[in-house]
Amino acid sequence: MNEQESTSTRPYLIRALHEWCTDNGFTPYIAVRVDDSVQVPREYVNDGEIVLNVGFDATSGLQLGNEYIEFKARFGGKPRDIMVPVGRVIAIYARENGQGMAFPPPVDLLPEAAPGPDEAPSDAGSPESGRVVQLVASEPGADSDGDDPRPPPTAGAGRPALKRVK
Repeated sequence: MNEQESTSTRPYLIRALHEWCTDNGFTPYIAVRVDDSVQVPREYVNDGEIVLNVGFDATSGLQLGNEYIEFKARFGGKPRDIMVPVGRVIAIYARENGQGMAFPPPVDLLPEAAPGPDEAPSDAGSPESGRVVQLVASEPGADSDGDDPRPPPTAGAGRPALKRVK
């Protein structure tokens, strides 16, 4: 089986990260780029995207297949059938800590600009490529252009923390 005949890694990575979230007590969420092939309540779509809780507590009959993610869920108290093509999933992550993975955008969202003279044509966004992009936080000050929207860390400051007040 060569590269063009192999299946996409996306559904396998989605299932693996879903299992990782579940095993660690986290709530798995998927971000989905919505088009006509996605069956979700349109009133909950924002800027062409929807974020869905795919935890076992929020879904019924969850099936993480190679082609589709299918389940039943309640939206505003009303049960709905949800069906998402795996290729429309743009990220899966844990709600509690944001750890997860982002995927290349669906093919219809890629810019159609021709590659420059130093660039080779790329099929990174094609469903057959199976490439995955993982988001990694950069080190503070790693941007040389100074466009980092985050303020510089203060001396002695660690990770931000939430404080519970009773």
